[in-house]
Amino acid sequence: MKQKKNNGTILVVVMVLSWSQVVDLKSSNTHTQDSVSVSLPGDIILGGLFPVHEKGEGAPCGPKVYNRGVQRLEAMLYAIDRVNNDPNILPGITIGVHILDTCSRDTYALNQSLQFVRASLNNLDTSVYECADGSSPQLKKNASSGPVFGVIGGSYSSVSLQVANLLRLFHIPQVSPASTAKTLSDKTRFDLFARTVPPDTFQSVALVDILKNFNWSYVSTIHSEGSYGEYGIEALHKEATERNVCIAVAEKVPSAADDKVFDSIISKLQKKPNARGVVLFTRAEDARRILQAAKRANLSQPFHWIASDGWGKQQKLLEGLEDIAEGAITVELQSEIIADFDRYMMQLTPETNQRNPWFAEYWEDTFNCVLTSLPVKPDASNSVNSTDNKIGVKAKTECDDSFRLSEKVGYEQESKTQFVVDAVYAFAYALHNLHNDRCNTQSDQTTDTRKHLKSETVWYRKISTDTKSQACPDMANYDGKDFYNNYLLNVSFIDLAGSEVKFDRQGDGLARYDILNYQRLENSSGYQYKVIGKWFNGLQLNSETVVWNKETEQPTSACSLPCEVGMIKKQQGDTCCWICDSCESFEYVYDEFTCKDCGPGLWPYVDKLSCYALDIQYMKWNSLFALIPMAIAIFGIAVTSIVIVLFAKNHDTPLVRASGRELSYTLLFGILVCYCNTFALIAKPTIGSCVLQRFGIGVGFSIIYSALLTKTNRISRIFHSASKSAQRLKYISPQSQVVITTSLIAIQVLITMIWMVVEPPGTRFYYPDRREVILKCKIQDMSFLFSQLYNMILITVCTIYAIKTRKIPENFNESKFIGFTMYTTCIIWLAFVPIYFGTGNSYEVQTTTLCISISLSASVALVCLYSPKVYILVFHPDKNVRKLTMNSTVYRRSAAAVAQGAPTSSGYSRTHAPGTSAPTGVAVGTNASSSTLPTQNSPHLDEASAQTNVVHKSNGEFLPEVGERFEPICHRVNK
Repeated sequence: MKQKKNNGTILVVVMVLSWSQVVDLKSSNTHTQDSVSVSLPGDIILGGLFPVHEKGEGAPCGPKVYNRGVQRLEAMLYAIDRVNNDPNILPGITIGVHILDTCSRDTYALNQSLQFVRASLNNLDTSVYECADGSSPQLKKNASSGPVFGVIGGSYSSVSLQVANLLRLFHIPQVSPASTAKTLSDKTRFDLFARTVPPDTFQSVALVDILKNFNWSYVSTIHSEGSYGEYGIEALHKEATERNVCIAVAEKVPSAADDKVFDSIISKLQKKPNARGVVLFTRAEDARRILQAAKRANLSQPFHWIASDGWGKQQKLLEGLEDIAEGAITVELQSEIIADFDRYMMQLTPETNQRNPWFAEYWEDTFNCVLTSLPVKPDASNSVNSTDNKIGVKAKTECDDSFRLSEKVGYEQESKTQFVVDAVYAFAYALHNLHNDRCNTQSDQTTDTRKHLKSETVWYRKISTDTKSQACPDMANYDGKDFYNNYLLNVSFIDLAGSEVKFDRQGDGLARYDILNYQRLENSSGYQYKVIGKWFNGLQLNSETVVWNKETEQPTSACSLPCEVGMIKKQQGDTCCWICDSCESFEYVYDEFTCKDCGPGLWPYVDKLSCYALDIQYMKWNSLFALIPMAIAIFGIAVTSIVIVLFAKNHDTPLVRASGRELSYTLLFGILVCYCNTFALIAKPTIGSCVLQRFGIGVGFSIIYSALLTKTNRISRIFHSASKSAQRLKYISPQSQVVITTSLIAIQVLITMIWMVVEPPGTRFYYPDRREVILKCKIQDMSFLFSQLYNMILITVCTIYAIKTRKIPENFNESKFIGFTMYTTCIIWLAFVPIYFGTGNSYEVQTTTLCISISLSASVALVCLYSPKVYILVFHPDKNVRKLTMNSTVYRRSAAAVAQGAPTSSGYSRTHAPGTSAPTGVAVGTNASSSTLPTQNSPHLDEASAQTNVVHKSNGEFLPEVGERFEPICHRVNK
């Protein structure tokens, strides 16, 4: 500790020498002010720095007293009196004061603070001294008995910044009741600074909260030069930017600004007429001059002021400017009126309050009078003649002895009074705790003869100068930095107004603000500040009670009006100036500057703030598009089932046997599968239904056309080989035909399997437009077309064979019905392809078209191939006999015709060599002109009727089993 003091002494010597040169340059007026102070003796001395006078022009201090500063000074004296008269706080210890005037100027305040530092040079380390009786020496009770233990002040942040840098060098803690600059919370620079008020960071948040409450997004700002305004506006701008409040104009008031500067500021504000709101983060005097400039400008459209606590709730600031300030919203630290302090102030007079050398000036300014005679002050060095500063001032009336401070003469308790009292009590409680820790032993050895008076009507202490102090050396010499960290920051108490007082680790007080509105009194020309809300960790504001200047409704302060629903901002010029642009119908407002596509299957809500999923569409069973193809399919299934039942009941009849039962049943099964495909196509798309669609369509058609191809191929081979060779043809037996048909079908099955591997089955969403979502099978239209390519080849080959066999005699005219089937099928498919691809945007029409096309193809085959047979089986069963299915006479005629060179079914004329005849038992189909068989009544005949019905037997008779099973052998006619 000694080393610290030695280092501090060296620094003090250097600074005192340097500052003494500055002091010598001051004017005589400055010298006079330097010698004036409030000094009261005590065991522990607390310094005080208050703006008693306003700034001077050409000199540090002006002639006019600052009413707020005088009240704060008196608040400190009041609090000191209460502490000294409270037996529960520092018993036996008296707190003295050394209060200086800062004149509202930071450099002058720093010069004044050197008096505190000089006192440290006179502080002796009593640990090296010893009394004759062996006891420790006691401190003498007078103003110069020791250094200041701590300092209350300053008020302006610029003052506190300068003073704090000096005091920290000598470990003198400082508590400010009014400085709110954010930078003072930096403990790396101001490690011994604390304050009973919060930093401006919270006030900036409160101001922006007010702007947001009124939906003001475009405002101007004005701030004073210096730490208060600059740090405050910096925090406000940062908060405003983060919360999308734009600054139209940001102006700074220089410390030495004249009226032209203020007029220029108002002129710049007028250039942004949409920025109706103006935020002031200024000193009180700067705020007044801004209002004066606004009045000189005679604004047609008034500004709406939002002010910091630099304006607060001061009445005198607005004298003569009430009409310009009406409707202003100000922020003031939340404080309560201390009624006892008002009683204290109202009993003061210049005669009774001689300890305050500036009170006479305050008295004259308040009552606008002149004090003619003042009692002589006990210490001439601590007094000042109140008339010295009144040379050249207009004569005033003489002050009356009956004058007293009251509301009638404009007295109102200053808003920071509570915080000044709290600062004194914070030091008192911290010193009390230090005393308890360090002086318990010594305090037991002494007795306090002083009577502490706690009465609320008695403030002045009565101290006997011969009373021994209870402040032990350990307490008096305790390091200020340790005191700050271990005691001052840890105090917590309820103050005289009932509010909680404590510091955080940065030394800041609790952030509580009142929101005020300057309003005209009802039925009166007077004005008042009305509390319209509070701020404590958040804004609580009653907007309905706000009064605006020349406005009946809440004004707007925005460069551009908010965009309507579904519109975004497109920036133009200033960050808060824009034009509104509509989003597309399928877009939503992602943020105020961006539209975003909802994406496939989604559509924006009406408010355009988000999107919802569209209803998924698929073919419904109860829709007309499903009912029509289902009706056709059900009818076709019923008819096909009837045909199958008829064939089953007549399974062994000649007609059914001659039709080739195996291929007939295969073909009917294929027709049935085609009809059933309708239900797979109409069903809700799933993996199962999509697999059935792929297999059903491809395999169904392949069953039909593979059977027809086998039939037409066999007919063609038989009739075209009959004239060329009598050798028995291969692969014309029923078993061979079934194998051939199955092989052809297997190819389509294999193709379908490969298709499923290449394009796995599943479902997909199809979007014909942005408002539709259709659930479909995962089948591309082109891949579906390629999957049917094999069936198209089958149809094409069948059609070619049908054309080749079109001239077979009527006895064998099933080939003609096959031809009709294939021609019609080709027409259906040629019409289907463009219709299917042309209706891709309408899934219902496309699905219905596909279903009907498949059913029509199946119906054509069913009607053309089986209606003649069904007709015989149902209406003419008498014709279902062998002799009508195979007439031997006809074959003999045919053979004779062939022998005579009649044209054959293949179109060739067969002749025999001379001396030869047609072999017995060889029959060749004839054309209609050479046939006497009534084929018109039995167009079905048997499969030989459609293919040759040629039978070879050694005795020339018809062999039913061979004919009915289609195992004839056609012999070439011997040449």
